[in-house]
Amino acid sequence: ISWVLLTVAGTCIMRSMAIQFRANHSVLARKFGGTRVSRSTSIPRLTRYTHARVPFISSSTSFDRQFVRRIWKGRAMLVAAANSSGPQVTSAKRQEHTGTDLGRFTSYDLDGLAEKIKNQKKKNKIVVMVGAGISCNAGIPDFRTPGTGLYSNLMSYSLPHPEAIFDLSFFRSNPEPFYRLCQEIWPGQYTPTPTHLFISLLHQKQLLKRCYTQNIDSLETQAGVPSDKLIAAHGNFDSASGIDTGRPVPISEVKAACSKGLDGWKDLNSKYGELVKPNIVFFGEQLPDRFYASVANDFSECDLLIVIGTSLVVQPFASLIGFPPPSCVRVLINRESAGESRMMLRQGFNFTERKRDLFLQGDCDQVVTELISKLDWTKDFNVLRKTKEDAISS
Repeated sequence: ISWVLLTVAGTCIMRSMAIQFRANHSVLARKFGGTRVSRSTSIPRLTRYTHARVPFISSSTSFDRQFVRRIWKGRAMLVAAANSSGPQVTSAKRQEHTGTDLGRFTSYDLDGLAEKIKNQKKKNKIVVMVGAGISCNAGIPDFRTPGTGLYSNLMSYSLPHPEAIFDLSFFRSNPEPFYRLCQEIWPGQYTPTPTHLFISLLHQKQLLKRCYTQNIDSLETQAGVPSDKLIAAHGNFDSASGIDTGRPVPISEVKAACSKGLDGWKDLNSKYGELVKPNIVFFGEQLPDRFYASVANDFSECDLLIVIGTSLVVQPFASLIGFPPPSCVRVLINRESAGESRMMLRQGFNFTERKRDLFLQGDCDQVVTELISKLDWTKDFNVLRKTKEDAISS
């Protein structure tokens, strides 16, 4: 009984602490209104931020001091970005952004989205956020789907738990499982999907401000999205470094080492005097500095936010949907609704009011392919697809 009471009391204390960090995305939103923020500005609820421990896969709710320090470090970087990056928006400018002709669709369906894209008068004002759902049709499994997800397929790796393969501490003690996984998921084995190519088309049409991706598969790069237009929030296989010194290592060497198996990565370790891995965010690692440095400017200038193939549960990535100004219209293309929680996401989607938010339910590639047709981009899309397919086959 004493143990049960102690457990209940501990849970209540943790939840009360979490409430003190209750959802408030005004860290950057206040910046857009011309008000500077301070370190005392609250951040999204700690219970939701537990996902940041493994930024792209974890649903763990463990609570430790190192984790809290990482949360505060990331929070401080967001505050710094809000106070130092991007233009200060005056209240007059904010009022101009919230006019009746802005922040609305002509119709709340795919035709309305196509019309919105066609009527984009300014260049590079569309921000795209994507998750694992856009890569499933390429043959890359997501992480959590029972039976087919990555977690379900890691049983043969003899791990203490599936998440351990992306745990920095576990990697230091037993790097072999991760290097084995790298052999299976290394980019170049998969072809970009229509959704990846659509993002590349937005760049070609000079409409793309930035693409924020949770994926580590580098398919956006393979589709033709340039590195300056892409922010891999959880890292990818485009570069590599030593885990202790951070010294850059040619990614080609890491790929060659992984392909040789046990001897390969051991030789690489001996050459550099430390373990080397692709720059994928692991447990115990902070998100890339470029992520925090770019958020304020990118989202303050965003006219249209397109979110595709993500459940919007992983923080701090999920919080980004609350950063655009009120004039920005937002679209979710996904198999199921996401990002509507008002407790976890104060500026979450509101699809019922039919104002600035639009939900297009269905398979990402099917919806995007139909959108490309309505935009009259089919010819350009086919040319781009053939170019990329020829490049891969060669």
